Amino acid sequence: MSKIYYKSLEEIELIRESSLLVSKTLAEVAKVIRAGITTLQLDKLAYEFISDHGAIPAFLNYNGFPNSLCISPNEQVVHGFPGVYIIRDGDLISVDCGVVKNKFFGDSAYTFSIGEVDAEKKKLVEVTKHCLDLGIAQAVVGNRVGDIGFAVQQYAEANGFGVVRELVGHGVGVKLHEKPEIANYGKRGSGPRLEEGMVIAIEPMINAGVAGIIFHHDGWTVTSKDNKPSAHFEHTIAIKKGKADVLSTFSLIEEVL
Repeated sequence: MSKIYYKSLEEIELIRESSLLVSKTLAEVAKVIRAGITTLQLDKLAYEFISDHGAIPAFLNYNGFPNSLCISPNEQVVHGFPGVYIIRDGDLISVDCGVVKNKFFGDSAYTFSIGEVDAEKKKLVEVTKHCLDLGIAQAVVGNRVGDIGFAVQQYAEANGFGVVRELVGHGVGVKLHEKPEIANYGKRGSGPRLEEGMVIAIEPMINAGVAGIIFHHDGWTVTSKDNKPSAHFEHTIAIKKGKADVLSTFSLIEEVL
């Protein structure tokens, strides 16, 4: 079992810098995402923006992934390839972005509602985003990893939605995925203790229908088992006493929207 790496205050500031660049990249996506544009156009924009800011897209060539963004429409949960898909009114488009700058990673994801989305999708997005907030509220010194998962799971399931089990959040630092794993379900008081110096990505992946997912033969694309829509929000955070320090931000995205 690989160990958890604790970060110094200086290292946390470097992770914050990378995480804010991710947020700025997602805000650039927010400026242009609309019906009629292809997902590959968004990917090219992100690649150029990240490169122009002296960083490297974290996902590009990661275990062979060919793009800078993971873009997952509607029933795709995560890890969708940008390509010829033309975004339509009523789509949910989950965009996951990571960068590495000064040897440290940042990671964040946002689900965009395109035009007028139906009531089910609207509720799914609101609930998933609130799940992230509830998870972050538990991410403080003295709590355990299971407290985060419990908070996410309880709220999602109370709203009639399915919590994806097979994909999890993770530690963030000099690697994109470090220990500990941060599941979106769990028992209060279980799992590793949260301590100062830990930096983690919390990322609820919530399905409108059943929790089950399908892994596709391309080795990346994941869809909901019943083809109902899925939503995904993610922040990189540092564990502190009393209140988590959120290193990425949605405010830049929402100012645009």
